[in-house]
Amino acid sequence: MRLLLKLFLFSSISAVSQTDAGQENISEKSYSLTAVGDIMIGTNYPSDSYLPPNDGVGFFDSVSEILNKSDITFGNLEGVIMSENISPRKRCKNPKNCYVFKMPDNYVNHIKNAGFNLLSIANNHINDFGSKGVLNTTKLLDESEISYAGTINNPTTIFNFKGIKVGFCAFSPNYGTVNINNLKNAKKIVSDLNSKVDIVIVSFHAGGEGENFQHISNKNEIYLGENRGNPYLFARQMIDQGADIILGHGPHVSRAIDIYKNKFIAYSLGNFATYGRFSLRGPKGISPIVEIKFDSKGDFISGKITSVKLVNGGIPVIDKKNSALQIITDLVKDDLPESTIRISSNGEFFKD
Repeated sequence: MRLLLKLFLFSSISAVSQTDAGQENISEKSYSLTAVGDIMIGTNYPSDSYLPPNDGVGFFDSVSEILNKSDITFGNLEGVIMSENISPRKRCKNPKNCYVFKMPDNYVNHIKNAGFNLLSIANNHINDFGSKGVLNTTKLLDESEISYAGTINNPTTIFNFKGIKVGFCAFSPNYGTVNINNLKNAKKIVSDLNSKVDIVIVSFHAGGEGENFQHISNKNEIYLGENRGNPYLFARQMIDQGADIILGHGPHVSRAIDIYKNKFIAYSLGNFATYGRFSLRGPKGISPIVEIKFDSKGDFISGKITSVKLVNGGIPVIDKKNSALQIITDLVKDDLPESTIRISSNGEFFKD
């Protein structure tokens, strides 16, 4: 009788332990995302002389291990993918001074092999070669199974991984893209996605450009006479509508990161891989790779910043000086003194 009682108690305790362990595993289940800024692997316009060595093979070798670690790897595609030789939409008297970007068709393989499976195409270069350039780019991305969004014809996308459904949308102030300054429409898009998916990721290409625009202003940023939006306000309003992760780019420099309502915000991820036609002086030549973990509700768990520098015309390599980490740490202190995010010297960051 005592033996039976002991067996009963042992089996009951084991069942409870297994149940508790199951609940613990569910509550602790996390997902990962790696995010970088602008990607432009050279351009074949006005000539192939602006393409990287070895036709781009090995371009991402120094950083591919990090890029391939996460469930989702995100970047901003700054230009179109198109081998065909056509004239740009923009009229240029001197093609050498015409900053329009067109990567050869096969370069989609470099992007895919580097680990990218999610791209924003909402920026000021996606329409450099008109609708033909956009259509060729989206065709190649579809064939490569890389998700994307951001143009008027492709405002959102939905994809699945590890049993969850993710919605993605992207905005910019530029021609042919979903307008970041139309807040009513942006809120509607995010709210609608939120009703259909488990996690909503929002990207924006906005803010002034260069060293004078590293700080967050919480104002509409005017650059070259154009309203480049208010990234601070936009990020928070999108989270209020149901967004879980906000990824910013456009200023070509790094900006602060933040946590709002347990959701992660990167205000600008800078130039990550921009070859041949960009100024990479000073802070424009360094950027972060940001890795975050989040739960099934989209709430931020933890993150890490790895610093990158662009060398030999714009090829990304790990920066052992951790310059981007230092810049972002200082910007958080200066621009967001009330922030609950805490960044350690090794690049790991948490919510305080």
